[in-house]
Amino acid sequence: MMEDEELEFVEDLEAILHLTPEVQLAIEQVFPSQDPLDRADFNAVEYINTLFPTEQSLANIDDVVNNIRLKIRRLDDNIRTVVRGQTNVGQDGRQALEEAQKAIQQLFGKIKDIKDKAEKSEQMVKEITRDIKQLDHAKRHLTTSITTLNHLHMLAGGVDSLEAMTRKRQYGEVANLLQGVVNVLEHFQKYMGIPQIRQLSERVKAAQSELGTQILADFEETFPAQGSKKSGGPSIVLRDACLVANVLDPRIKQEIIKKFIRQHLSEYLVLFQENQDVAWLDKIDRRYAWIKRQLVDYEEKYGRMFPEEWWMTERIAVEFCHITRIELAKLMRTRAREIEVKLLLFAIQRTTNFEGLLAKRFSGCTLNDGPGQKKPEMPLEPTNPFLEDESGEDNVSEKEEDLDRPKKPKAPDNPFHGIVSKCFEPHLYVYIESQDKNLGELIDRFVADFRAQGPPKSGTDEGGAVLPSCADLFVYYKKCMVQCSQLSTGEPMIALSTIFQKYLREYAWKILSGNLPKTSTNSGGGLTISSLLKEKEGSEAAKFTMEELCLICSILSTAEYCLATTQQLEEKLKEKVDKSLMERINLTGEMDTFSTVISNSIQLLVQDLDAACDPALTAMSKMPWQSVEHVGDQSPYVTSVIMHIKQNVPIIRDNLASTRKYFTQFCIKFTNSFIPKFINHLFRCKPISMVGAEQLLLDTHSLKTVLLDLPSIGSQVVRKAPASYTKIVVKGMTRAEMILKVVMAPHEPSVVFVDNYIKLLADSNPETFQKILDMKGLKRSEQSTMLELFRQRLPTPPSGPDGGPSLSFSAPTPEQESSRIRKLEKLIKKRIQ
Repeated sequence: MMEDEELEFVEDLEAILHLTPEVQLAIEQVFPSQDPLDRADFNAVEYINTLFPTEQSLANIDDVVNNIRLKIRRLDDNIRTVVRGQTNVGQDGRQALEEAQKAIQQLFGKIKDIKDKAEKSEQMVKEITRDIKQLDHAKRHLTTSITTLNHLHMLAGGVDSLEAMTRKRQYGEVANLLQGVVNVLEHFQKYMGIPQIRQLSERVKAAQSELGTQILADFEETFPAQGSKKSGGPSIVLRDACLVANVLDPRIKQEIIKKFIRQHLSEYLVLFQENQDVAWLDKIDRRYAWIKRQLVDYEEKYGRMFPEEWWMTERIAVEFCHITRIELAKLMRTRAREIEVKLLLFAIQRTTNFEGLLAKRFSGCTLNDGPGQKKPEMPLEPTNPFLEDESGEDNVSEKEEDLDRPKKPKAPDNPFHGIVSKCFEPHLYVYIESQDKNLGELIDRFVADFRAQGPPKSGTDEGGAVLPSCADLFVYYKKCMVQCSQLSTGEPMIALSTIFQKYLREYAWKILSGNLPKTSTNSGGGLTISSLLKEKEGSEAAKFTMEELCLICSILSTAEYCLATTQQLEEKLKEKVDKSLMERINLTGEMDTFSTVISNSIQLLVQDLDAACDPALTAMSKMPWQSVEHVGDQSPYVTSVIMHIKQNVPIIRDNLASTRKYFTQFCIKFTNSFIPKFINHLFRCKPISMVGAEQLLLDTHSLKTVLLDLPSIGSQVVRKAPASYTKIVVKGMTRAEMILKVVMAPHEPSVVFVDNYIKLLADSNPETFQKILDMKGLKRSEQSTMLELFRQRLPTPPSGPDGGPSLSFSAPTPEQESSRIRKLEKLIKKRIQ
């Protein structure tokens, strides 16, 4: 029974002392201990085994038990002290809580007292401020009333004084008084419901109306519409009246200005009536001389009468311009048949000069009826579309460089441009027709000069240079464009651009294409093969003389200059014409025409050199290659081809020095024409022996070397050929070398021969394979077997997007081929020795 009770006690104790892991961790952090008894996973058996690991250690068991009992006694003392210390904690806590509650109650009472006092203070402040607000409102109303009464007194007195001064024509005093009365009256706009205020306002309006009528009458009396001006000049009364008019309705001011200007220009309408001799265009200077005198006279007599902000001098000049434009337009419509180009240009020049003089003298602020306001600065535009040199030198090189110079600073816009000269625009067709006629005569003169002088001489500085007539044509174009842009930027500019297009095409066909040498067939019976193999006689194979080659190069350079200059001409025309008409300027067709001339010139040069090489290639195809016994130096036909290349290419290169890109095009086109022709003639060389094939391979390598050096052949300055050109030569001539290597290969065994052909040529066309077999001299029966084997050995091509067959073989690199050629040359030299 005792053991059961002890077990139950232990279980209850363990249940009581079981703590959560969080609590246990917190205890370990606050009271760290290394004693095994303090561990949460304490095991009594392990602890006893630790104390008594062996039987011999049981000898000191009494000491161990005494130590444990001592620890227990100390723990009991500590627990007892703690329990006794916590006996009065609850009572002390309750007492502290009660004291805190009492302090809170006292604090709440004090806060309530402060709040009550604050409400009383707020109420007191409201009562004080209410009285202050009432005083402020009273002060504001009193101030307003006093101000209004003062204004009313001023208005009433001002109206009375205004009416009295108006009757006495005291305009100097009225000018200042009226402005003040009007300003004061604006303060009473919200009181117009009061009869007395409304009555004063009506009196002011009546006074203004009376002043306007009175001032107009005074001006009418001083400057009557009929008759001459009063002598003695302007009066001080009228000067003061102008100041009053500034305050009155703007219509009064406009009426004064209108009547004065009309009266001032009445003499002009009489002197330059339509039936007067001085009215015609040849005496247009007299019109502008008259207005200059009138403006000087106005400045002397009436300059101080009108306020400066009225801009009366400018207004007189502007009205004169409007009248002149209308009168000239009517006069030119009536006498349109009498208008000649020189007369029209004379009148336009004098008119534009006068407009320029107005721009220097006046700001143009009255053009938009905005007196006193300066005209905003307008965007600047170029005064010379081709940036022509002001020195006027006729040096051709300077003319050519005009278009490439940087733009000059743009001149300010003239606000008076076209104010009179606009009337000439409907008659500019006379000018356009004249330019059409002049350009036609200029083209005819160019043609006649070219025929008289002949083509540029070879060996001179003229060879390959731009034709002088080209620069003359564009200089004339620049002159016409600048002149026309000063006259109009509208439809006449479009008409002029059409004329430019017409004569650009005529220049291209009559001067350039029309003078290109014509290719003609040789009527001398042809050259024999033996003569082709002789260098001296072979030099006669070229169809064009050196002079003709220089002429072709000169025409090509001229066409390139025209192409570039025409593009710039189009840009300048678009700058000069109105923005709404820019899309109608299009010189693309003319640029295409010059491009065609360039292409035809290059083609002629290619055909000439190509035709010169044809007899040599024909001689190559007719040589008995089967009977060649040994390999020697390059064959005579190769020497002939190289000779023609050395004759033509240096001349063409030197004459196209300023247009390198077109010389490169010539080289590329010649190579693209010569190499396929050489390969075709190579196929005609049949049958070929092994030695003959070796000789042909050596010749092919010689031609390849010459073609690679073609751009710089015969030149002291060696330049690297363009990569695009080198690629074409290497690709084409490598194919010719591969053909000869296949011919040199033995045709037995057949499979090896066919595979070697497929590897070297990468050509799946049976016709090409047939030609190779013909060159080897195989019989038809052998060829049939080889062709059948060729078709069987062809690799199956992958089906591309179009489903067609395609073969792709890796050809040997140029470095590999060059190495093979050197080995072949060494072998040939050994055989010769």
